[in-house]
Amino acid sequence: MSRAELAERVEINVQSVGALERGDNYPSLDLAFRICAVFDLPVEAVFSRHEFGAMSAELYAKRNGASS
Repeated sequence: MSRAELAERVEINVQSVGALERGDNYPSLDLAFRICAVFDLPVEAVFSRHEFGAMSAELYAKRNGASS
């Protein structure tokens, strides 16, 4: 999904989506719930007080751990 599509679906401007992605802005609780609804995910799966690591690194670690 593009930034423009997300912005349209949650009724904010595209620049605001970019600011959220960069961590320059924090969403209101209402906006956080609207974004989560778009992706059908719980808030804690989308937003965190700690930076998310790369999903590829997590998958790689799981594969290597499983083959040891």
